[in-house]
Amino acid sequence: MEKIDCLIIGGGPAGYTAAIYASRANIAPVLYEGSQPGGQLTTTTDIENYPGFENGISGQQLVDSMKAQAVRLGTDMRTGTVTRADLSQRPFTIVIDGEHEIQAQTLIIATGATAKYLGLPSEEKYRGLGVSACATCDGFFYRKKTVAVVGGGDTACEEATYLAGLCKKVYMIVRRDVLRASEAMQDRVKNTENIEILWNCNTQEILGDEYGVTGARLVRNDGGVFDIAVDGFFLAIGHHPNSDLFREWIAVDKEGYIVTDGKTSKTNVEGVFAAGDVQDPHYRQAITAAASGCRAALDAEKFLKMQ
Repeated sequence: MEKIDCLIIGGGPAGYTAAIYASRANIAPVLYEGSQPGGQLTTTTDIENYPGFENGISGQQLVDSMKAQAVRLGTDMRTGTVTRADLSQRPFTIVIDGEHEIQAQTLIIATGATAKYLGLPSEEKYRGLGVSACATCDGFFYRKKTVAVVGGGDTACEEATYLAGLCKKVYMIVRRDVLRASEAMQDRVKNTENIEILWNCNTQEILGDEYGVTGARLVRNDGGVFDIAVDGFFLAIGHHPNSDLFREWIAVDKEGYIVTDGKTSKTNVEGVFAAGDVQDPHYRQAITAAASGCRAALDAEKFLKMQ
């Protein structure tokens, strides 16, 4: 059994930033990247809203640079996925890939959140080529173009109104004849001239060519099929925080996001900290994830010094 002071679970902006700060604090962090090293940024093409990159940077380049910086500073970077956890007492017991057992004095959970998709093969085909689950991240690339947003809740309405400020036209694809969003959000959507709601519709297929998305094929609840021409296709049907493995011990909200104490990264279990999208149902940006990774490392460092 391996014994370490600081274990970081998750390879994305939160995990890599936590590793950078923990390494500089000389607490010898070990980071397991999980099943998607780099996190959701690896599915994003160009990023133009991360400070420090005047001409933008690709999502893959950004996380690769973060990872390399963490390794250079001394992080023990490993490939592997946590398959079992016991947080009932400290040191915490973590099992990697069903085999390797670790006992950690502190644990930083940075496992992120997974955007919910429709499950269409064409959706996967054009992911990063016009299909996105983050309007704030990718909306800039569709200025004065036509896009579609799938969903009828608050998130979908927020995404649609945000995109309406950038795009020529925004279609909202809603599978019912009502929006689930709050009255205030519904009013914003209905009072925005360049948003058109397509009621009682589901997406049958995303259309495109070698350059990316060109449209979407929709089917009405009465069986009618029709196509719309769009340059971008945005999913706004929710995210699933990757917290399932820890919920037996860690407090989560009704959606499954880990609850942290105020502006800290502390969870309800002493010595366990959470950073990034797994504890952030609101912003879900690379910069906010990185900032929370910094907080988690500083909190873990302080905790270890007090023991």
